[in-house]
Amino acid sequence: MTTEEQPPTAPPPTSASASASDHVQAPAPTSAAAPAPRPARPIALITGVGRSIGIGAGIARQLAASGWDIAFTYWTPYDRRMEWGAEDGAAASIAEELAGAGARTAAIEADLTDPDTPARIFDEAEQRLGPVTALVLSHAESVDSGLLDTTVEAFDRHFAVNARASWLLIREYGLRFRGGSGNAPGDDSGPAPSTAPGTATGRIIALTSDHTVGNLPYGASKGALDRITLAAAHELAHLGVTANVINPGPVDTGWMTDELRTSLARGTPIGRLGTPQDTAHLVDFLCSPQGQWVNGQLLKSNGGAAS
Repeated sequence: MTTEEQPPTAPPPTSASASASDHVQAPAPTSAAAPAPRPARPIALITGVGRSIGIGAGIARQLAASGWDIAFTYWTPYDRRMEWGAEDGAAASIAEELAGAGARTAAIEADLTDPDTPARIFDEAEQRLGPVTALVLSHAESVDSGLLDTTVEAFDRHFAVNARASWLLIREYGLRFRGGSGNAPGDDSGPAPSTAPGTATGRIIALTSDHTVGNLPYGASKGALDRITLAAAHELAHLGVTANVINPGPVDTGWMTDELRTSLARGTPIGRLGTPQDTAHLVDFLCSPQGQWVNGQLLKSNGGAAS
């Protein structure tokens, strides 16, 4: 609110010949209104943002547009192992795009097979941006194999990345979270208050899959991820944190064959595949103040695709 200086009250005239104007001072110039301070943007940490057409990148774009600063992880050696290959310069170009939406960014290359990596990710995110309010787990190890041909090495690697690393990231988040950082996007009412009873400011969201047949280690490790995340909804409730899992269904991010793309699209009532934006819109809602009542849920956002 602008504060104006009030003119002093004029003293009574000292003689009949004295004019009131000799004693009344002109009002002081009105001080210019100081611009309102920009509310601090909360910080989201998103894992698995290694490709510009991936779900993780789509989530990062949506949250940046909604007023979040973004720390994100990527792991180029994984993409190099996959048939689509690594996207040169993806992390830098994604970070530049997010900055264009007003977000501060921190791109962190992270090998999630290393159990020391989750703590390092949080250290770097906090040093470069600040404390994390929302943790979005969109990373994955996914190499097709079935019951009879899965190797012990592949099984262990899937569980290390999809289950163990997710647990360690959630644990690290729980150990460090001390209430919301900044204001929720869209709330410009001033500094963020401490978490009030019945209010949740922290968010954990994990992406899962029920694709297990012919993809055993991936589906089984994602099932473990589900249970870990849903446990957080209860074990971290005292911190003011909600935790949910999203199954986005079949999303075309460049890995599907034409035949598979056609077959999966026919399996949805509206006849199309999911997009990264579909998942991003749901994550955006869950991260908003309006999304805090949704908690401890495994949400299917799959266009009605048959399981």
